Amino acid sequence: MEARPIRLDEAGNLLVPDHVVIPFITGDGIGKDIWPAARTVMDAAVRSVFGDSKSIQWLEVEAGNECFNATGDGLPDASIQTISDHHVAIKGPMSTPVGKGMRSLNVRLRQTLDLFACIRPVAYYPPVPSPVKYPEKTDIVVFRENTEDLYAGIEWDSGEADTRKLIQILNDQFGTSLSHTASLGLKPMTPEGSKRLIASAIAYALENGRKSVTLMHKGNIMKFTEGGFREWGYEVAKEQFPDQVITEQQLWDEFKGEVPAGKVLLKDRIADMIFAEVLIRPEDFEVIASPNLNGDYISDALAAQVGGLGIAPGANVGSECAVFEATHGTAPDIAGQDKANPCSLILSGAMMMDHLGWQEVGDKIRSGVAKALAAGKVTPDLAGQIQGGEAVSCSQFAEILKEAVA
Repeated sequence: MEARPIRLDEAGNLLVPDHVVIPFITGDGIGKDIWPAARTVMDAAVRSVFGDSKSIQWLEVEAGNECFNATGDGLPDASIQTISDHHVAIKGPMSTPVGKGMRSLNVRLRQTLDLFACIRPVAYYPPVPSPVKYPEKTDIVVFRENTEDLYAGIEWDSGEADTRKLIQILNDQFGTSLSHTASLGLKPMTPEGSKRLIASAIAYALENGRKSVTLMHKGNIMKFTEGGFREWGYEVAKEQFPDQVITEQQLWDEFKGEVPAGKVLLKDRIADMIFAEVLIRPEDFEVIASPNLNGDYISDALAAQVGGLGIAPGANVGSECAVFEATHGTAPDIAGQDKANPCSLILSGAMMMDHLGWQEVGDKIRSGVAKALAAGKVTPDLAGQIQGGEAVSCSQFAEILKEAVA
């Protein structure tokens, strides 16, 4: 049967055909190693669950360094349009120069397609080595706002004429006392952008039996941006979930400290406090909703608690499109050596299956990864740290995973 693209119904719900076309971006660096591995495992899991009744036809989309070198554009408009037309895609890591060079392709993709929620579930897979005593207590999903804050930031470089002009205006008209050598930056945050991110985090918690959503902010210092994020969070809870969300005061005044079935506790914590608490009491956090920069930091820190970015999946989700991705970098030092760990991209593929409504396939992939990791035949990044571990290549590990999901 001919494969067809995903469509949306009038309510914006995905209409996924049994034989579906999914665009993919291989990625830079180790992308060429981990993408074939991920594809092998995903195809095997789909066959294991559905036989021949459902399948994925993969459609390659040009993007990344090679595309930039060939065309001068690392993410052509045609590639973005293809992803938009198909509503779901998956990608390997893409590199971005620091301080100069082309603009971040990841940021451009998220902003152009309005992929406002970066979703990062963090869970432990034994016996992956961890720097904490009880990594199994970490089971947290981070919802990071993806289009505002520093991702929409505007900067002025130190010493430039426009920078000096803006400093003069701020000092003269707004009473600041900025040094004339300062660099400047603006971080715009809106009620609309914050509310839709927080609403999606609350909806996820309700749909997946999570008992709490924590708003992560630095509102004690940045009172109108980060503090606004906190206030807008409580506002959207009242507006959209009045009978399903309770505050901490209600928790103790009305429910004796126990979250009732079918309800979600909405609380907030200062960003620096959260970094301490997720180490000491990770079980107190189930879903964290945060502005862009806070979410970037906490999602990587949480991944480190369970063994690193190599096993951390991620998704960028909007109202009409979703792009699933490996959360780590391109690791150019080992690119092409068939030794990279493909688990991040594979587990992102499991998230994609959930998004398609193929939950059984997603579960099959996650259980297969758990089984393969527990067996100890793993890629070199993990083998040297696991007692009795045996190093295998990326492609060999993919074959092990293929058998595990069969």
